[in-house]
Amino acid sequence: MFERAGAILVKEFLQIMRDPKMRGLLFVIPIVQVLIFGNAARTDVRDVATALYDLDNTPQSRELLRAFSYSGYFSVRSIVNDDAALEKLIDHSDATVALRFDRGFGRDLAGGKTAAFQLIADGTDSNTAQIALGYAGRIVERYSSEILAERARVAFGGEVLFPNVAVHSRTWFNENLESKFYYLPGVIALMVTVTTLMLSALSIVREKEIGTIEQLIVSPIRPYELIVGKLVPFGILAVVNMVIITLVAEIFFRVPFRGSILLLTGATVVYLLTSLGIGLFISTISETQQEAVMATFLFFMPANLLSGFMFPIQNMPPVIQYMTFLNPLRYYLVILRGVFLKGVGIEILWKEIAILFIIGVVVFTVSSLRFHKRLG
Repeated sequence: MFERAGAILVKEFLQIMRDPKMRGLLFVIPIVQVLIFGNAARTDVRDVATALYDLDNTPQSRELLRAFSYSGYFSVRSIVNDDAALEKLIDHSDATVALRFDRGFGRDLAGGKTAAFQLIADGTDSNTAQIALGYAGRIVERYSSEILAERARVAFGGEVLFPNVAVHSRTWFNENLESKFYYLPGVIALMVTVTTLMLSALSIVREKEIGTIEQLIVSPIRPYELIVGKLVPFGILAVVNMVIITLVAEIFFRVPFRGSILLLTGATVVYLLTSLGIGLFISTISETQQEAVMATFLFFMPANLLSGFMFPIQNMPPVIQYMTFLNPLRYYLVILRGVFLKGVGIEILWKEIAILFIIGVVVFTVSSLRFHKRLG
């Protein structure tokens, strides 16, 4: 058994390493993906393009404007003098947020009245708009508190103490709330999934296209030996890919790795049962490599969207949340972030690993039986 399966395994490795395109797909593309995700895939909002329309032009309006500018979240890039110019900036996406002070803002503050100004946000990008409005609310709240404290000092001739509640917050595992620390471990899951799905499906379908599958059928090799010889190289390369991406994330983006590399490797091997099994299943329903590629992405895109990589599962409708329990990528992401950021061990992650193992065994068994039937 091992001799025949080993011959197929060596053949697959040689075929992969001889093909420059395949080498690029396996070793270059994942690194490029990590570099792109690490620099681009961030939800942190900084230097929001801001427009100013100040009809009041008083020390009070300029003081509040300084509070916005010095916060680091807003960057005033345009000053307009009429509503038409302000509307044009927002229509052309040259401004994400606009501050509009009507006449009387400073007078109302000086007179002890509630002073209002308008904050306009471009809701096309709802995530950025929501975060920017949250930042603005905190800036205005702090500004109002400072005005109240100053008025109290003037009125009472000295420092006045007001009862208040102080929050001393502390964030665990991702102290500075860096979004790249959240996303980059997920890139490992995406790269391992795409690599194993695509390569395992295309490898067998390619044999069909060039007509060598018939030679394998009439040879003494058994179906399970063919499966082992075909899929094990891709599993080994996926683990190597995982290690490379982990090193790039740590070296270039300083993503903390607090857990065990052995646990991460073992969990990846368990996850490969599912991804390689699905790739094997795709190969049994595809007659051409184009069909295999299409089937791969028909599985990968929903699995990605329902994994929690980009969108929190808790925010999905209940029916969709129940569907995610069948998604192996969901559990692999929990393991990755737990090992990277929290540094937890198998005593915490055993449930996710066990579920992955059960799903993997079922998927791989069904796919192997279907492959065996197709060969028969």
